[in-house]
Amino acid sequence: MRSIRLRLFLILLAATGAVWLLAVLWTYLSTQREVERVLDARLTEAARMVSSLITDHHIDVAAAVDAAQAAGIPEGFGLHEGDYSRQLSCQIWSLQGDLVSRSESAPNTSLADHESGFAEKLVNGERWRVYAVVNPELGVRVLVGDSIEIREKLVGDVIKGQLVPALAILPILAGLIWLSVGRGLSPLRQVADALSLRSADELHPVDDSGAPREIRPLLGSLNALFQRVEEAREREKTFIAYAAHELRTPLSGLKTQAQVALRSDSDEVRANALNQISLSVDRTGRLVRQLIDLAAVDSLDSSSTSETVVVKAMVEELRGEMAILVSSREITVETDIAEDLMISVPGKTLLRLALRNVIENALQYAPRNSSVRIIGTQTETGTTIAVSDTGAGIDEKDEQRLKARFQRGNSANALGSGLGLSIVEMALTKLGGRMSFKRKAGFCVCLELPTTRQ
Repeated sequence: MRSIRLRLFLILLAATGAVWLLAVLWTYLSTQREVERVLDARLTEAARMVSSLITDHHIDVAAAVDAAQAAGIPEGFGLHEGDYSRQLSCQIWSLQGDLVSRSESAPNTSLADHESGFAEKLVNGERWRVYAVVNPELGVRVLVGDSIEIREKLVGDVIKGQLVPALAILPILAGLIWLSVGRGLSPLRQVADALSLRSADELHPVDDSGAPREIRPLLGSLNALFQRVEEAREREKTFIAYAAHELRTPLSGLKTQAQVALRSDSDEVRANALNQISLSVDRTGRLVRQLIDLAAVDSLDSSSTSETVVVKAMVEELRGEMAILVSSREITVETDIAEDLMISVPGKTLLRLALRNVIENALQYAPRNSSVRIIGTQTETGTTIAVSDTGAGIDEKDEQRLKARFQRGNSANALGSGLGLSIVEMALTKLGGRMSFKRKAGFCVCLELPTTRQ
């Protein structure tokens, strides 16, 4: 069910209906008990009255029976006497078992066989509730009873008289619940209306000062989202500005060197210009590839299922891809990774992008004719892959700055764009790992990865 209003309406209606049904059941049971108590009291009173009239006032037996019949329906039930003319019946039997007299509504068969007190008996297919009292002076037994069927009808009519108004109120109550739920949800509509009027650039927080307490967490989450989107947009603006600047520099150099090569008659000048063009192309190509890597890391999410990676095999594969760079800079790549070192990560592509950029970064910043070392170790918490070079390294204060986009170390050469380590940082964050630096002989980047995502 997608409508909150309808869901709340049905919940409240069901709760109200349940309470109403319980109230009906309680009313029925309590009314039934009360009616039975009153009618039993009337039976007792009528029987004793007949016995007393016969004894004390020497009234004719037939007249006493008529007096019992005239007792009628007790007041307070809102019923007409005529509706229950047979509700009370009276019989007078001799102690020898002869019927002395009876009321018009009473059957000829004895209503009860017991001597005195209350009893129920089936007479001519009809159930009766009877009270008996013995008059030893006259040698008679007075029986006063009423039909249980008529009793039940009396209870039903009393209940009906109470429930009809309640049933009439139910539709009105449902309408009031519907309107109340709509009124209660109006703050959500107001927030929705306010958000619908915003443009794409309006990311300022929603004012929650007058909002109900229940929707403040929602508004807080929305405002936090707006803040994250605003920060992401600012990062993207900065990224685009830096990327444009970084691309403009080698492209301008390409154009300048191409013009020099075209206009110069000197072979040496043309050769130098062509060499600079080659360097600019390399830098531009690396920058474009890193921009693609950055976009890939941004778009990739870690998988819910882990993938097993043989670390040495992945490193050797990346080493082969960078053979030209290794050869051109005359760098020796040393690996110290066990053949069986494996790691389970929720994203093989993310790990590959991180490793490629950190290895390439080391090859770019290492001095010519030096070495780059890659060491893989298994720890209690996971796997650490350390990539170190023998370059100048960085200052401790620059560590956090290097994780940002387009930030280079102080010794960065012309081929650096400042994207490599930021790509590594993003990829490791999505893998549940982290990147750290060590400054011993040169510069070392450590990739710390848990065996399972924390």
